[in-house]
Amino acid sequence: MKELKINKSWIKLIQGDITDSSTDVIVNAANAQLILGAGVAGAIRRRGGPTIQEECNKIGGTFVGGAVITTGGNLKAKYVIHAVGPRMGEGNENEKLRNATLNSLKLMDEKKLKTISFPAISTGIFGYPIERCAKIMIEANRDYLLGDTQIEEIFFCLYSKEDYEVFEKELNKYV
Repeated sequence: MKELKINKSWIKLIQGDITDSSTDVIVNAANAQLILGAGVAGAIRRRGGPTIQEECNKIGGTFVGGAVITTGGNLKAKYVIHAVGPRMGEGNENEKLRNATLNSLKLMDEKKLKTISFPAISTGIFGYPIERCAKIMIEANRDYLLGDTQIEEIFFCLYSKEDYEVFEKELNKYV
């Protein structure tokens, strides 16, 4: 496991299935309508049960770059933060991904949560390049941890070995 300490917090990389994470929160790479369809969202729907989608339906949606929180249903994680990343080609993708990441961390602080697992947001069906994702998400997390927060551990839970290696290469720039 690759890791980076920032103040009293850690950024750590792991390879695996985010739905197995036992962090306080896992992040869903959501769409603006909060419909749990395919990819990470589909895995969360299958493993977490119908409660998560029901809560999303009550919330109704959020903007690209936004984040909302629900319970974790049957998951090990107590909560799911649904972060809406950009679709490639819609414009201002880097800023929107950064905002989705930062808004997730702000929700953590509001709820006084300590541990979170992120996927590589927007790199699936939304077509965002994994290298840009790694750069922006790691940088946003690092910048956030330089401020005042009670967050203890941020995990990037990457499903494939290839995605893990891209994030590892980016994190090594800070180690």
